[in-house]
Amino acid sequence: MAREGIANPGFEPSSPDLRLHPRASASRSRPAPGRPPSVCEEGPCGWGSFTPRALQLCNNPEGYLSAYSLLAVFQDTCQLSGTNIANFSCNTKESSLSNYLYVFILAQLLLGVGGTPLYTLGTAFIDDSVPKHKSSLYIGIGYAMSLLGPALGYVLGGQLLNIYIDVPLQTSTEIDSDDPRWLGAWWIAFLLCCFATWLLIVPFSCFPKHLPGTAKVQSEKISETHHDGSEAFVEDRNIGKNFKDFPVALLILLKNPVLMCLIVAASTEALVATGFATFLPKFIENQFGQSSSYSATLGGLVLIPGAALGQIISGILVSKYKLDCKNIIKFILGTCSVALILNTVFVFSKCGNEPFAGVSETYNRTGKLRNLTAPCNANCNCLRSFYYPVCGRDEVQYFSPCFAGCTSFTVQKRKKIYQNCSCIGMPKRLLDAEEVPFEALAGKCRTRCTFLPLFLGFFFFAVVFTFMAVTPTTVAILRCVPDKQRSFALGVQSVFLRLVGTIPGPILFGVAIDSSCTLWDVNKCDIKGACWVYDNSKMAYMLIGISAACKVITILFTVIAFCLYKPPPDSSATLQKDAEMVSAVHM
Repeated sequence: MAREGIANPGFEPSSPDLRLHPRASASRSRPAPGRPPSVCEEGPCGWGSFTPRALQLCNNPEGYLSAYSLLAVFQDTCQLSGTNIANFSCNTKESSLSNYLYVFILAQLLLGVGGTPLYTLGTAFIDDSVPKHKSSLYIGIGYAMSLLGPALGYVLGGQLLNIYIDVPLQTSTEIDSDDPRWLGAWWIAFLLCCFATWLLIVPFSCFPKHLPGTAKVQSEKISETHHDGSEAFVEDRNIGKNFKDFPVALLILLKNPVLMCLIVAASTEALVATGFATFLPKFIENQFGQSSSYSATLGGLVLIPGAALGQIISGILVSKYKLDCKNIIKFILGTCSVALILNTVFVFSKCGNEPFAGVSETYNRTGKLRNLTAPCNANCNCLRSFYYPVCGRDEVQYFSPCFAGCTSFTVQKRKKIYQNCSCIGMPKRLLDAEEVPFEALAGKCRTRCTFLPLFLGFFFFAVVFTFMAVTPTTVAILRCVPDKQRSFALGVQSVFLRLVGTIPGPILFGVAIDSSCTLWDVNKCDIKGACWVYDNSKMAYMLIGISAACKVITILFTVIAFCLYKPPPDSSATLQKDAEMVSAVHM
């Protein structure tokens, strides 16, 4: 009779022996530990007693995701471009306005403080409110929407830069947007985004502490916390309720090997992503001979849609197949491996440098390499501070009309044609009837490289697979830590992403690209400025080297996370053990 009475130990009265084993409740098949929210905390949408019926249409995960996405869009729109005054004297003293640099640094710190909770508390709130298998889909959509912010910022910033910085002087100023002294009204975009962000406080403030149905969702969830004893410790000590628990809570996370491996992997991926987001237009411009504006457009068309598509696809796949934490880590490993293979496109689609007089070849067999001055232009007193490339009829590029030895020019069909150029050799091809030898056209020589479509196609898929790891990584982090530490874990990840990824990324890529420079700008004060000409092959190998190294690190730490992850004990084994203990007591 005793054995028939214990078919379901969960309904048995508590026994002294069972009270000695409280950690048996951390079973994998049982609801996640921690007190689930009560139904009374699932209030209506509104402000205090003011709860209009119309607002209740938004009192659900979809309504919250809409507000989350809008805030992410406007918050990530600080991505604006500006211009600087280029006319200055060599004896110019440091302006007192330079002190305002610290104001901008403080502003960026405040933006970080205010923006981080959206991706920590906000993401955890989404995870709380929806079933586990749907969480990745909602998070993927939210993250994809945040990518529209930088795109909107560049478009908005580009339009506002056509307005003079001091708007009342717009009509009276004597300079226009083509003048190097022109400064655009960059500050207007910040005001607009600030106003839009503050408006979003209204819909965010109307949501209750928990969305309706959260208690039911939480009661059905199964814990997947890494089985290292941290979950039971957090529950027993009620860690996280007071601020004094901060050191202990942080130590628990830092000692979680699965969490730290996932964070390191995400940080190296962020390093690559931010590096390419910053310097992809420069790579396209120099490798394929495109203009800077067109290169920026192509870069945006590859990065923004590719990143958004990758995050949405991964969210859908993880949700559709209801992947557990172990399989999510395996999914991350697969996407990173494919992205590593696709990143080799930098090697296969690189282009050689077009002939450049005084840089990659001599002036019609005169002069020396790496020296812009040659006998044909020695008496022209040309300035290296004035870079205005022209393409000669000999299909060689020259630093400026002066260095090409040109003495006159005409304008035909809105294009300048420089004539009587003493440094230009005989053409390598037969000229048309309208073309004259020893001429040069304004602008760089047209590239003969045809790999641009191939590069953009392969790199688009590389971006897709790279960002397919973002949403699953966030979900895996939420799964492998104790329930009460999910927001804290995302906060730790955010810190690492910035310290290891988003801050060093552009710096590392910038140093690598600068190391491939073959011709620097030297102004009239003999100060080295920007780079005019790069070694295309070296640039491609440097970028693939950094990308491959980071991808290998990502894959290595993902493999370690996969090997170290231990799911909670299986339900059948735990229930069988409990049954045997109860049977022994009754016998």
